[in-house]
Amino acid sequence: MTVHISTCSLCEATCGILVTVEDQRITRIEGDPDDPFSRGHICPKAAALADLQHDTDRLQHPVRKTANGWERIPWEQALDEVAQRIHDLQTAHSTDAMAIYQGNPNVHNLGAMLFNPPLVRSLKTHNRYSATSVDQLPHMLAALQMFGHEMLMPVPDVDRTDFLLVIGANPLVSNGSIMTAPNIGARLKDIRTRGGDLVVLDPRRTETAKKATAHYFIKPGTDVYAVLAMLHVVFEERAPNLAHLAEHVEGLDRLQAWAAQITPEIAAEKTGLSAADLRSLAYKLADTPRAAVYGRMGACTQDFGGSTAMLINALNAITGHLDTEGGMMFTTPALDPVYPPRGKPGRAKTRFGRWKSRVRGLPEFGGELPVATLAEDILTPGEGAIKGLLVWAGNPVLSCPNGRQLDDAMEALELLISVDLYITETNRHADYILPVVPPLSRAHYDAAFAGLAIRNTAKFSPPVLPAEGDLKHDWQIASALKDRLERLRGGGLAQKAQNAATHALGPEGLLAAGLRLGVHGLRNGLGAVSLRKLKANPHGLDLGPLQPGLLVRMPKDWSKVDLCPAMYLADQTRLQEHLGLESPDLVLIGRRQLRSNNSWLHNAKRLMKGKDRCTLLVHPDDAKTHDIQKGDRVRIRSRVGEVEVPVQISTEMMPGVVSLPHGWGHGRKGVSWTTAAAHPGASINDLTDEQRVDALSGNAALSGTPVQISPV
Repeated sequence: MTVHISTCSLCEATCGILVTVEDQRITRIEGDPDDPFSRGHICPKAAALADLQHDTDRLQHPVRKTANGWERIPWEQALDEVAQRIHDLQTAHSTDAMAIYQGNPNVHNLGAMLFNPPLVRSLKTHNRYSATSVDQLPHMLAALQMFGHEMLMPVPDVDRTDFLLVIGANPLVSNGSIMTAPNIGARLKDIRTRGGDLVVLDPRRTETAKKATAHYFIKPGTDVYAVLAMLHVVFEERAPNLAHLAEHVEGLDRLQAWAAQITPEIAAEKTGLSAADLRSLAYKLADTPRAAVYGRMGACTQDFGGSTAMLINALNAITGHLDTEGGMMFTTPALDPVYPPRGKPGRAKTRFGRWKSRVRGLPEFGGELPVATLAEDILTPGEGAIKGLLVWAGNPVLSCPNGRQLDDAMEALELLISVDLYITETNRHADYILPVVPPLSRAHYDAAFAGLAIRNTAKFSPPVLPAEGDLKHDWQIASALKDRLERLRGGGLAQKAQNAATHALGPEGLLAAGLRLGVHGLRNGLGAVSLRKLKANPHGLDLGPLQPGLLVRMPKDWSKVDLCPAMYLADQTRLQEHLGLESPDLVLIGRRQLRSNNSWLHNAKRLMKGKDRCTLLVHPDDAKTHDIQKGDRVRIRSRVGEVEVPVQISTEMMPGVVSLPHGWGHGRKGVSWTTAAAHPGASINDLTDEQRVDALSGNAALSGTPVQISPV
């Protein structure tokens, strides 16, 4: 029996774990009390790592689809054929005929983070998509336009704040989101213990709201009015306080002019909050020395997600809470994609809208198009249509809007290749599936979420045990495909040598170099963070609390923090038009669940125990209006589809709003996960509408879908 020190890589909290292995089987997973960040905390998902490791439903070797079903093929043959099929398709049509979609698990995977970008570039296609545009794109766009880099997203300094205003987020269930904060429940409780306040604005009285000082219902999609009203009050009834940023900002006049248009009384009509409550929240923010406004999925995935994310940053700035202790701060990670600061004035602002989607003309961001356009760009005939797709660790049929349309699109492709653990709702249509090792069979360093943490830490975890089966690492597949594609295109010796050198280094070699070059690296002498030092300290290193440093971390020659970038001003007209629109009678929002992680943990038996969790939450008044009784099954209809689910009647919902959890819908034929198929539920994305996007950013507006409900 051996006990391995490791990290749970299933969500952003990155909790330290101790994994007990006996006879090559994981027998126990528990929290690591010596981890300086998580201090022994884990959530129920961590135990699912063992289920994932030993799941007999996982693919054990590469497969190719034939007329008689799935056929095993050797790795070299699989990689050769996949590269040749991609090359042939792009030769026959165009480079843009091949698309790629990357799912959420990639950002929890060091090898994928380091080796997938070169592969994507080698595909030479403009049709790149990822989970970003059904999630945090508005945050990243705001960071790019305001601070000069999309990864400069501020996080709440929850350990030192005295007032946290949470908009459209449920950190007790998400374990923090764009806020890496293990044991967030204890950290939020500590705010109240030290005499502070936690206030939540949400259409549902969420798990977080139930623990808050106060909760206010807010109509889905109207957060932008609430934030503008609070900005209005600060400008009109208090004075902007920019703290140390006072001499380093621009756009304050544009921001004030916009906020002047939305009084608390106007916002009250749209949001459902009272004007008095909006004023009270603004006063509290302005008068509390250590305070922060934090918005997440509900604030992002809506019609005005782009402006909401930017205005939340601006509200933090003018109340003195941006880049200040107890406010919204910036991590300085050991492996830093932003350091050293670089760039020219205005250069970063061109990383948006450089090209547009073929059918609807939605803008590119960071080299990717909004995934809400993927199905139509496959199914709409004509020049430039997508003919092939590489899906890497993603399940867009369940995670992206109008999943039924995406299902049809997958079937219409000439070539579909998947890199995944299972045969899923998406890749059951694939021509090839290339299986990868499960999380505990690969080394882990959090390249993404260490940059969004509420405290600076660094930790490296070696693999716990080898994977069963004929599998490869993501980085090995990415490197092999890139090498083959470049050979097919006649790549030179220099490129071949570079590929070989990078492959020889592998993720650990590249990580070692990145750590040495980082802000905590060689410049710190004997105290430097290095891979060797991390291996000698397997529980991780505590690098200290967040420190003010935005002005240092912005790109070189980036002039000033832009409090109201010009591109957002177009939304003023759209907001005024929206003021005159009637709200739908009933709208649908999603919800996260602690024992779930998008769609890919539903095959873990220990997480699927208990009552049916794929239920529709309905307020008693709406249940009465629609003749729905406790225990009924209900039919939910939207513009794009309908599903049937059990109902729960609950006062935790705002009247006029219903809620269905995300990640279900495993009833489709041809999937390989038996536990998930035994608890199929219904996919909320069979109801969300791909035509509903934030017009400014292109992010999917998953929240606030108009629906009708009726008893079955």
